[in-house]
Amino acid sequence: MAGPWVGSWRPHPRRGPILAEFSTPGPKYWLPGTTGHMAHDPTKFRAPAYSFRGTKCPIGTSCSPGPRYFIPSSITKTGKHVAPSAHVTARPKSKIMVTPGPSDYTTDPADKHVYNTAPASSMKSRPKDLKGFRTPGPGTYTLPRVLGPQTVYTRAEPCYSMKWKSQYQSCFQDLAKTPGPAAFANVDMDVYKRTAPKYTM
Repeated sequence: MAGPWVGSWRPHPRRGPILAEFSTPGPKYWLPGTTGHMAHDPTKFRAPAYSFRGTKCPIGTSCSPGPRYFIPSSITKTGKHVAPSAHVTARPKSKIMVTPGPSDYTTDPADKHVYNTAPASSMKSRPKDLKGFRTPGPGTYTLPRVLGPQTVYTRAEPCYSMKWKSQYQSCFQDLAKTPGPAAFANVDMDVYKRTAPKYTM
């Protein structure tokens, strides 16, 4: 069915394929195929064809990571599914308390309370000297100072310290602070005069 008029021409369905629509020689050189059943080349023999079937859908019971990861059958997507049972644990360990035996006791000190015995005085070792209760002797104390400014119970008078003689404006005062003539050694005359001949032995 033709469309409406466009100017002086009217669009109509094309009569055949257009060469510009193909990237190959296109409909100019068309050869029938030699594979398949539909549109087979009549000049070629056609061998028996077998259809290729796709892979089967996996069974629900075999959907697992494989033999590398062994997952028990009781593990489900919501957790472990097991029947209620009592936990079997080891026997609890009891703490054994070491108690004293018969040989750890002695009844000799208790015989005086059970049997009638004569009065006897007990023998005891000499008491140790208590060093903590010793009082200091007369030589332990020292008398406080009675001379000088730092005294305990006496009034201190003005004290003057004894000092050596001052060198200020004295003839012995060294104002230059330089070494004297005796501080240097004698200079050899060969340094500033003509050297005399020397002979080695």
